[in-house]
Amino acid sequence: MSKSGGDGEEVRDSLVKDYGTVLRESALLTTFSGLLFGFLLNISILSAKQFTFSYRIIILIALFNIVVAMCMFVIPVIYHHIEFPYRDVTKFIKRSHRFILFGFLPTGMSLYLGMVLAFSQIINDYAFLVAILPFGLVFVLYQMRKLG
Repeated sequence: MSKSGGDGEEVRDSLVKDYGTVLRESALLTTFSGLLFGFLLNISILSAKQFTFSYRIIILIALFNIVVAMCMFVIPVIYHHIEFPYRDVTKFIKRSHRFILFGFLPTGMSLYLGMVLAFSQIINDYAFLVAILPFGLVFVLYQMRKLG
């Protein structure tokens, strides 16, 4: 009897650890998104008059994307408070994982557009091409991990 109770506690401890990891990741991504939002908002307030109309649209799209991403990263915390106590911790972890994954696309778009905005002051329309380079490098490095 004590052995099965011990195994149950071990599984429960593992799930609580996984659950804590999800919430910590969510907090980290929300913080990162908030900083990116602040950068983009600062650009939109201080420098928007220097930008052409098309670059102002880029600022709006980037701001919209990062707000969507922040919401996706905060949802696991909100979901945690709505659903607590859990009947199925595994379901919570899977759903939270999906919310976080869905937040990556708008975050990446905001990063790209933020780099375009930052580089556009220096290299004008070439910024669209140069801003792709870090993403290409990360992609190549990610693919190289499979080779080793």
